[in-house]
Amino acid sequence: MKTKKLKSNLLLLLAATIWGFAFVAQVVGGKYIGAFTFNAVRFALGSISLIPLILFYNDSEKKHEHFKELKKAFWPGIIVGIFIFLGSSFQQVGIAYTTAGKAAFITGLYIVIVPIFGVFLKQHININNWIGVIVAVIGLYFLCITDKFSISYGDFLQLICAFFFAVQILLIDNFSKKLNILKLAFIQFVTCSMLSLVSALFVEKISMSSILLAAVPILYGGILSCGVAYTLQIVAQKNAEPSQAAIIMSMEAVFGSIGGVLILKESIGIRGAWGCALMLMGMLLAQINIKKKDNSSCDVQRSEVKGEDKSATDF
Repeated sequence: MKTKKLKSNLLLLLAATIWGFAFVAQVVGGKYIGAFTFNAVRFALGSISLIPLILFYNDSEKKHEHFKELKKAFWPGIIVGIFIFLGSSFQQVGIAYTTAGKAAFITGLYIVIVPIFGVFLKQHININNWIGVIVAVIGLYFLCITDKFSISYGDFLQLICAFFFAVQILLIDNFSKKLNILKLAFIQFVTCSMLSLVSALFVEKISMSSILLAAVPILYGGILSCGVAYTLQIVAQKNAEPSQAAIIMSMEAVFGSIGGVLILKESIGIRGAWGCALMLMGMLLAQINIKKKDNSSCDVQRSEVKGEDKSATDF
C-alpha cells in the first residue's frame, strides 16, 4: 500500500510540474498570438484530449445513458466554463505584463481565497486556513507591491484571475457531487474555448501563420496541461491521501517559478523570493487539515479546480 501511495504522489508531482511549466508556455505563446486566440485553441485541444478519458471511464453501458449524463452536465458545465473563461482570460492577458513565476504564485492564491469564500457558504474553516491567508497576503505584498504601494498591471490581472478560479473551484465542488466529472470538465473546456473564440473574433486578428508559430506552447497547454496531467491526477488520486495530494499539487507555483528562471531567464530578486516563500508557506498552511474531535474541516483541493483540475486552470 505504501508503494502505491508513493507512486501516486510521484504521478501527482509530475502533474504539478506539467501545470507549473504551462505558465512558461503561456508566456511564449502570448508573444505570437492574442490571449483569446491562444485560449480558444488551447481549450479546444484540451476538450478533445478528454474524449478518450470519457470513453475509457464511461460507466454507462448504454448509449442513451451516456448522452443522458452529458445532457445533465450541460448547463452546469457552461456555468463553470464561463468562470474558467474569465479566469483564463485575465491570466493570459496579464501574463504578457508580468513573469511566469509571479503569475504562477499569484494564481495559486485561489488556494487561500477558497476558504474565505467558504465562510459565506457556511463551511467550517480551520484556524490554519486563516493563518495561511495572512501569510500568503504578506507574501503577495513582498512579491508584487512596490515601495510606492502600487501593483503592476499584469500582477493585478493575475490577482483577479485567482478570484475567478476560486469561484470555479466552489462550483466544481458543488456540481461534482451530482454529475459525471469528466463530462462536466469536457463541457466547461468547450464553453471556454467557444467564448474565447468569439472574443478573439471581435478584438484580435486571427492568423493561421501566427497560430502555427505558437503551435508548441498551444500543444503543451492543451494536450499536456489539460489531457496528460489530468489523466495523471485521476489515476494517482485513487491511492493518494487527499491532504498530501493537495499539498503536492500546490507545488505548481514553485515549478512555474522554476520554469520562468530556467527557460525564460526571469529574475524576481531577493524581495520577490521572500514573497514567493511566504506565499508558498501560506498555501501549504491552508492545505493542512487539523482534525478536531466531533468537527470536520473544509478541505478543498486542486483536483476540484479542474473538475478532475487545478485544474484546470492555469489551467
